[in-house]
Amino acid sequence: MIKRRHFLFNLSIIAIPWLSLLFIGKKSFKRYSFAGLFIVGFEIINHIYGHRRNWWKFYDGYKSFFKDELPFSIGPYMPLSMWLLKHSYGNFKKFLLLNVIADGLFAFVVMDVLKKCKIISLNGLNRTQFFFYIHFKAYLLYAVQYLTEKYRRRR
Repeated sequence: MIKRRHFLFNLSIIAIPWLSLLFIGKKSFKRYSFAGLFIVGFEIINHIYGHRRNWWKFYDGYKSFFKDELPFSIGPYMPLSMWLLKHSYGNFKKFLLLNVIADGLFAFVVMDVLKKCKIISLNGLNRTQFFFYIHFKAYLLYAVQYLTEKYRRRR
């Protein structure tokens, strides 16, 4: 059974980022949604792989992809990706800088907080490896958006 703390955490990491998209604008939502959906799908595949390799440990009893990793996949990834693209697409250096900051904060600060709250801790990866695990997807996100823009211009 999922603990109340874990349930509330899962609910918040899904609801808060998605509610923020109310402020991104309809045009931006349409423009960046395909790349956001793509990165969510790719992230789910990565989380399944990490789940099987025991790269992290959730403190809430039995292992379940649906209660542990899936909220991280469907919660912050798409909204954060769309916000980063909105504020930096077209300026690759700015995009990378924003991603390094966001991924660094998550890998080196947020993961420590989540460990202290007994939600999740790294198990098979150190923090630097985890940073690169989450950061490499930024290049893929930008490439997918670039190809999407190129396709839309052709139409």
